[in-house]
Order: sequence, then C-alpha cells, then structure tokens
Amino acid sequence: MAETATALRTVAHNVRAARTRAGLSLEELSRRSQVSKGALVGLEKAQGNPNLATLVRLADTLGISVSALMQGPPEGRVRVVAADAVAPMWTGARGSEARLLLTTAGPAPVEVWRWRLEPDEEYPSHPHQAGVVETVSVIAGRMTLVVDGTEHTVSSGQTATFDGDTPHTYRGSGTETCRLIMTVHLPPGPAPAT
Repeated sequence: MAETATALRTVAHNVRAARTRAGLSLEELSRRSQVSKGALVGLEKAQGNPNLATLVRLADTLGISVSALMQGPPEGRVRVVAADAVAPMWTGARGSEARLLLTTAGPAPVEVWRWRLEPDEEYPSHPHQAGVVETVSVIAGRMTLVVDGTEHTVSSGQTATFDGDTPHTYRGSGTETCRLIMTVHLPPGPAPAT
C-alpha cells in the first residue's frame, strides 16, 4: 500500500511538472487530453487511481512517455528491472497483464513493456501521437494484432512493427497464454531548456 502511495505521489509530481513546463492550465490539459478536470485535480493531489488509458492520453498530450510520468529521479548508469518488481499497468479479467519495465533516456526514448495475453482477451489502445512506432516480439504463444481494423497473426518467434498513431488492439489467440515484449519508440522531444 505504501508503495502505491509513493508511486501516486511520483505521478502527481511529474504530471504537474510536465503541465507547468508545457505552459498548460488544468482546463487546457483536460481539453487536449480528454481527461476530466476533476480527475486531473485529483491526480495532481496524488488522489485516485489513474488507469493506463488516462496515463497514455496525458503522456501523449504532454509529449512525454508514460514512464516519464511514473519514474522518480534516475538511479545511475545501469538500471536492471525485474518484471515482478513492477506493478502491472493493466490487468484483464482473465489474467492478462501489461507491465512497463522501463523507458530509455535520451532525445527519442523507448518504452519496454512485458505483456501476458490470455486466449481471447484483448486490450484496445487509443492512437498515440504522430511519430510513435510500436514493435511486438512474441516469445510464447500467439496473438492477433489489429491495426486500423486489419488483423495480423503474430506467433512465437515473430516480431511485428507498426505506426502507433492509429487505433490498435492486442488479443491473445490460440489455446495458450501469449507472452510478448513490446517496445514503444517515441518521437524526439523538444530540446531541453538550458
């Protein structure tokens, strides 16, 4: 429970800081991200429990990664993250889950996710900002990747990549659990102020 409260305080601080850097009022961030002003006020006060869709909308609107909203200060040159040390960002009714393991630093960050999709369970994703590219590498089982309404089967040992600025869905296929590593390649952000 203390871990969750600490994570929520970190998100609250990071959202407020990113909103301030972007010069956006709560009203304007609400309008652009399609997240209610009340939810934003609560989030900036470290109250509530924002879901993955809300964090993605805020990150896209603010031009930063989801993990930039969730991570505290850097811990050093090498970072090792165990999947079970990171709370799932999304869980499905059948046991599916998505964990954001880390985001690389630099002008064009990459998010690294670990997913487990149970058969016939799916996660529909809203389109991301222009320039986002996603890659999924299936390491066990099979999934159906739906991009802009077209279904693509991706099986164990296969990798697919696509532009993330269109509606897309990840669905477990077949009879066994699908395990995959997903990377989200974010477009370069503006140069930091000096």
